[in-house]
Amino acid sequence: MKPNFETMSKDELKAYVLEHRNDTEAIRYLFRISPDVKVKTYPPVCTEDGVPIEENIRIMEQAIQDRIRNKDY
Repeated sequence: MKPNFETMSKDELKAYVLEHRNDTEAIRYLFRISPDVKVKTYPPVCTEDGVPIEENIRIMEQAIQDRIRNKDY
């Protein structure tokens, strides 16, 4: 019987995954993004054909610089 991943701490879940490396359900749960976490998304840096989108690259570079300045990571 598998443990209840929802009740496990992050450290307990990491230890479990290290011991049960083929348990894909546990791995997915470990790397899931909690619904209460706000995730900021960015536009794609290139088209489907691989052509760079300069404006989107500039937006992401600016976001990286802002995070470095604010140590928001």
